[in-house]
Amino acid sequence: MREVDVLGVRVEMPSNSPIVLLRDVEGQRYLPIWIGAVEATAIAFAQQGVVPPRPLTHDLLKDVLDSTGNELTEVRITEVKDGMFFATLVLASGVEVSARPSDSIALALRTGSKILCADAVLDEAGLDAPAEQEDEVEKFREFLDQISPEDFETT
Repeated sequence: MREVDVLGVRVEMPSNSPIVLLRDVEGQRYLPIWIGAVEATAIAFAQQGVVPPRPLTHDLLKDVLDSTGNELTEVRITEVKDGMFFATLVLASGVEVSARPSDSIALALRTGSKILCADAVLDEAGLDAPAEQEDEVEKFREFLDQISPEDFETT
């Protein structure tokens, strides 16, 4: 397992599908995961520190964990099958709960929990970014700085 950072979310064109981009903290591999618009908004809110007037589902789950004394210790992105990613929430009590990566990432950002990715997932679905592609990554980061959660709302 390798620790990954969340670089951000964006809308992939022309499909108009949101993706979350993760980066291996020790390497030069990136992992794009296609996600739903609601999850993209939840991740963007968490990254930007937006507190909605009423708790979103991920805020509610964090509140439930806090209220019951169950700490989320880490999120693991465990496998990819036929293009579908799978994750596990790992609680301090030792309980592990199967979850979608998008929900797991949104919750991890709210709790400050570590996000890990299986080496096999990075090997299969990760993208190498050699030094000459770092400019493209920087452009992506600049793009992420310019977007807001409202960009992911559907009409």
